[in-house]
Amino acid sequence: MANTDEAGTLPVSEPDSIFQFYREMNEQGRRTFWACTAGWTLDGMDFMLFPLAIGTLVTALGTDPKTLGGIVSLTVLCSAAGGWLAGYLSDRIGRVRTMQITILIFSIGSLASALAQNIDQLTIARAALGIGFGGEAAVAAVTLSEVVAAKSRGRAMGFYQSSYAVGWGLALIVQAICFATLTPDYAWRVMFLVGAAPALLIFFIRRNVKEPQVAILARSKEPAVSFFRIFDPANIRATLTGSLLTIGAQGGFYALMTWVPQFLRSERKISILASTPYLMTLIGGCFIGYVAGGWLSDKFGRRHVFLFFSAAAAASVYIYTHLPLSDAEMLLLGFPLGFFAVGYYSALMACLNEMFATRVRGAGVGFTYNAGRAVGGLFPYLVGALAATTTLSSAISIFALTSYGLVFVVALVLLRETKGSDLSV
Repeated sequence: MANTDEAGTLPVSEPDSIFQFYREMNEQGRRTFWACTAGWTLDGMDFMLFPLAIGTLVTALGTDPKTLGGIVSLTVLCSAAGGWLAGYLSDRIGRVRTMQITILIFSIGSLASALAQNIDQLTIARAALGIGFGGEAAVAAVTLSEVVAAKSRGRAMGFYQSSYAVGWGLALIVQAICFATLTPDYAWRVMFLVGAAPALLIFFIRRNVKEPQVAILARSKEPAVSFFRIFDPANIRATLTGSLLTIGAQGGFYALMTWVPQFLRSERKISILASTPYLMTLIGGCFIGYVAGGWLSDKFGRRHVFLFFSAAAAASVYIYTHLPLSDAEMLLLGFPLGFFAVGYYSALMACLNEMFATRVRGAGVGFTYNAGRAVGGLFPYLVGALAATTTLSSAISIFALTSYGLVFVVALVLLRETKGSDLSV
């Protein structure tokens, strides 16, 4: 047997390939990778099920798109609170234990969504889902980052992020099956019921995933750490820069992805089932964008990825929403739109983890990533509100372009390159 290090990696002298991070992992590292990516996959499925059901919920619950956009925003805001709390808890009670708690919370939230009888009950259920959703996302990213070699961390985070696109694909499949076999009144409830499936992942994590050694060692040296350490002089630049960066990243993402399904139906006049190929093309672009963004961030650095993808995403969104394209052109353009709209996320998660020392990494990543959700999460509501006075395409592009512009400026002016940072400190 080859010797392994405490981070869960094997010393491998393979070519610098896109899969190098996985070849270097030992069995425990790979179990951690699959647990984290499975959780993020199901997070993506749970989140995307709601935007797909917006048109149906308007009729089923007697509400309007603005109110439902507000629920999406509330879900994202609660996910920010969940991420802050879970990040702090992961520094105190452990990454793996916190991950299990957050998965249970968002599974219960999805189950409650399926049983909701009115808009108030649905709002409460989605708020609970958001708390667990945000917490799991923050802790899983930190956990994975601590078992991956520094030189290939971007690629690992790229594949981790790409699992979110797999979750979107699962959501589309669930939607297609439900609406093809059930009446709309039952279809949306079954969709949310399927969203409770992540609870089963807890059993796998309990039996197969161990706490990263770097986190155990850090807690043994300093058992109790204040959440407010991330605002100390040593950490304040990282906290502010990371927060601004994620506000732009999350704002653009939510403004676009929440409303694209409704844009296809209301402005392009494409039905729910007929829109599936368009959304699958978009999701396929997202998957490749996540993977490519991770590889590029390892090769060229995090800053270059932020600059390139934010500029390209802004151009793609404008073309997709404003040019008079044929249906065939819309279908083809979905791929580059998805590719550029999410490619920076792989660099983002690697970069945030590299900004903070181990003892405050959970709190730091939890706060900065979810500060983006707290502010960027308002954009689905604001897009819905603005769409009442202008076209949905204009509302989407205004908030998406503003967000991508913020990513570009922060990366250009404030961000220090973090590629290759040692996370054992």
